[in-house]
Amino acid sequence: MTRNNYEDKTGKPYPARAGNPVWNLFKSVKLTVVLLLLLAATSVIGTLIPQNGTEPFYVEKYGEVLFKLLRVFDIFNMYNAWWFILLLLLLSINIIVCSIDKLGTTWKIIFPDKVSFHIEKFRRLKHKEEFESYLKPESLEVKYLSFIEKTFGMAVKENIDNGVAIFGEQGRWTRLGVYVVHLSILLMLAGAVIGGIWGFKAFVAIPEGQTVDSAFLRDSDTPVELGFKLRYNSFSVTFYDTGQPKEFKSSLTVIEADDKETITKDIVVNDPLRYKGLSFYQSTYGVDSAKSVIFKITNKKSGMTYTRKMEAGETIDIPESGGKFTLTEFVQGYNFQGHNLGEGFVGKLDEKKINETGKISGEGGEEKEIYIPVKYPTFDKMRGGEFFFEIQDYEKKYYTGLQVTKDPGVWYVYSGFIFMIIGCWITFFMSHQSICVEITRKAGKGCNVVVSGSANRNSQSMKLKISRIASKLKGIR
Repeated sequence: MTRNNYEDKTGKPYPARAGNPVWNLFKSVKLTVVLLLLLAATSVIGTLIPQNGTEPFYVEKYGEVLFKLLRVFDIFNMYNAWWFILLLLLLSINIIVCSIDKLGTTWKIIFPDKVSFHIEKFRRLKHKEEFESYLKPESLEVKYLSFIEKTFGMAVKENIDNGVAIFGEQGRWTRLGVYVVHLSILLMLAGAVIGGIWGFKAFVAIPEGQTVDSAFLRDSDTPVELGFKLRYNSFSVTFYDTGQPKEFKSSLTVIEADDKETITKDIVVNDPLRYKGLSFYQSTYGVDSAKSVIFKITNKKSGMTYTRKMEAGETIDIPESGGKFTLTEFVQGYNFQGHNLGEGFVGKLDEKKINETGKISGEGGEEKEIYIPVKYPTFDKMRGGEFFFEIQDYEKKYYTGLQVTKDPGVWYVYSGFIFMIIGCWITFFMSHQSICVEITRKAGKGCNVVVSGSANRNSQSMKLKISRIASKLKGIR
């Protein structure tokens, strides 16, 4: 039985060393498990409880008492909470200490003062191939030494009783694969901490054709300066047959301090504009105002209809000398007897009275406000005037709602994923392999050849490799 690093020459274990209790705590695998379980549990909570919502939403959903309790622990912004970042820092320290604690032993294996091989170790291995050759050992020695050196990158010869042993190895460095994985985890944790401390999420709504230079933190009136101006040029939306939005697109232009336009990009959902560490995602949209509207004006008595195109602030003469109408504004909603009638147009009507013979009987002068909704075309007919207005068509002017995010840790996370792939490939698909070709002289002519080898992982793969090497060595003449 071979002696391991924790036993003395007699095979008895070394007495345990107390060491630094803090160091022992952070190198503990139990601590790793506990921290991972805590992070998993809190992540589940963060998934079940909506994040970054409004206070009224939480009060209605959880009640006043539970809302205040959850707010104390910053559960509603959990991934930026101090205690969540502390868990990430503790896990990082734990990984660093565990890596350092094992690195000394691993380093000596990878970079030994002198590479040495023990023939007895290879003789005890179960993965081996044996064959006979009619050539002299001296002839095979030269050829096999060249082959092993070419295959493994290095070869060492050692004389043994009645023959020679040729050793080769490769992949000592692959033991560092686990440290590459550790590095990848540290990079991802660092990205999460950096993003949580120095990153932010904000929101801005921009009317079409206007420019902004700041956004507002979510659920807060705190402004965040962008460092440049952002202009919203235009908006387009396509719909499914059901009337649901299929795709909405906003055209944005970045304007620097010297009024120089640097980037113009059409953004859609999941295809943001990125500039100077900020990402602008298409979040929502809505009708902000109307550029123009086409009204259908109907005379209730005669049934005659007329169409007029108007813009806000414009005044027209009502047909048949019916008075004047001024379009005041477009509104998002209008309260009528406790009901919101939705989008529509507000105007001022100075309607002249017409008698039964169709002649004007008054000069008007009683200007009154009227509302013409989009959803209810005949609503104005209930007003009781000589004419009523309907919206035939109108040109909408949209606003775009943008989610603005800054995450300076995102490149650390991306780097971590790359190192994770590299580390896993090294750890699971590469190994430290060593081989021994033992050539012993036979009593008669020729010699006996034994090929054996080992690997620190993928033992079955090493078995197949030994078989292939033995087959090639057997064919060498």
